[in-house]
Amino acid sequence: MHNGRSVEFERPPHGIRFLVTMAAAAASETLNFNVGVLGHIDSGKTSLARALSTTASTAAFDKNPQSRERGITLDLGFSSFCLPLPEHLKPHGDYTRLQVTLVDCPGHASLIRTIIGGSQIIDLMMLVIDVTKGMQTQSAECLVIGEITCPRLVVILNKIDLLPEAKKQVAIDKMTKKMQKTLENTRFNGCPIIPVAAKPGGPDAPETETAQGISELIELLISQTYMPKRDPSGSFLMAVDHCFSIRGQGTVMTGTILSGSVNVNDSVEIPSLKVSRKVKSMQMFRQPVNTAIQGDRVGICVTQFDPKQLERGLVCAPDSLYTLHAAIMSVKKIPYYKGSVHTKAKFHITVGHETVMGKVTFFSPAIEDFDSEPVMDRFDFDREYLYQEEYLSQAKDVDVDKSQADGSKVPRQQWALLEFEKPVTCPRLSLVIGSKLDTDIHANTCRLAFHGVLLEGFEEKNYAEVSLPKLKVYKLKHKEGQVERVSDDYNVIGRSLFKKETNMQLFVGMKVKLSTGEAGVIEGGFGQSGKFKVRIPAN
Repeated sequence: MHNGRSVEFERPPHGIRFLVTMAAAAASETLNFNVGVLGHIDSGKTSLARALSTTASTAAFDKNPQSRERGITLDLGFSSFCLPLPEHLKPHGDYTRLQVTLVDCPGHASLIRTIIGGSQIIDLMMLVIDVTKGMQTQSAECLVIGEITCPRLVVILNKIDLLPEAKKQVAIDKMTKKMQKTLENTRFNGCPIIPVAAKPGGPDAPETETAQGISELIELLISQTYMPKRDPSGSFLMAVDHCFSIRGQGTVMTGTILSGSVNVNDSVEIPSLKVSRKVKSMQMFRQPVNTAIQGDRVGICVTQFDPKQLERGLVCAPDSLYTLHAAIMSVKKIPYYKGSVHTKAKFHITVGHETVMGKVTFFSPAIEDFDSEPVMDRFDFDREYLYQEEYLSQAKDVDVDKSQADGSKVPRQQWALLEFEKPVTCPRLSLVIGSKLDTDIHANTCRLAFHGVLLEGFEEKNYAEVSLPKLKVYKLKHKEGQVERVSDDYNVIGRSLFKKETNMQLFVGMKVKLSTGEAGVIEGGFGQSGKFKVRIPAN
């Protein structure tokens, strides 16, 4: 089998071929760079990916039967094109060519969870804008996802062929300025904006129509490439987006490696099915390989299982992933989300390629620790945390005296306890996005509410009894009483704060504040009717 012989197999019913061979390929010479194609429905994303690509994978260009029937992308599509390695990347390794993998994400609002899953595997994002319409609701949501997940952006002003020739340049310049203004307060301020016509004449135009601006776009994409993090160490983890079987050979899983590496003959685990399978062969865009690493787009053929059980999900090194019933995340609210984000509210929680309903409980450091340096890679169960009724965005949200909250401070870091309605399988430090996907898709509003990093997970079904007691979250209570009389310069007697049966020893040493500004300490009870003694220390 090592003499380069190969066999081609058909995958019914669509005739998509997967080539299986044992011949080794120099995969290490190819640098894979993932470019996400995102934007509003009908902005021309798939046409753009088609115009750019010379080699399509099994999942490319709306192969899904529903996609073809409805004329929209329902799933992640993948295609690629290869180029000689750009000069600015040559000092970074022994690569000889650059493979640009295009991840075509669906634009329909109801499929935002698919977009979130796809965005986590991209190195650069192309935001496709219909030049005749400008920014639309889903364009804005894609931009938000890009800000969370992606370091670089290129804006594509598509469909310039629909502009009247006499006013074309004026219209392009006007939309370019609009987009520059939109991006001004984002991490993508000053990013490149380029006009194209991916499919002149629209979807029904003859294939002989030549796309406009594609060679310029390829040059721009090349200039925007960089050396992405590619670390073969660590546990193997792959996001699978398609799965199908090949009669007599096994089951093929296609996807992108999120961490680690995989080799032919390795065992891999499919955690959602609780099974392990041996890797029989692998390919990258029809080229056989023996090894694949983080960032690679790869097809893995394993010993047979029913592909219908894994259309999308995660594959990993055996025993490296955990199934969680609840988790703790470091959380940030997405500023474009209108309204408050309340404790006990339910959100769609997207972790990796899974989206489940979950209940959130927000908490922060103690007020004196609001300025503590954020810690994004671990959670400290030894600290005490302050319960919050909602994510804190303004000082008025802090239910304590303003002088304690320093007038306008909010904590530099906040956390949320996530309680999932269905267990999720994911690695530690996963990206988490909370959203309200049941919001009317026609409403002109951002449905993405918060995002963050998963720091700790609880595997036990009875986590509330077993694990949650380790989480020290307290509530601040505010009570008002009255000064009955002043005993001397340093002591007052108070009332109307406690019931007469209250055990006053529990409150000894607690601080109180007088309306005249002095601070005091409860020294104990006074008499039998719930009155108490407060000492005002001398300055």
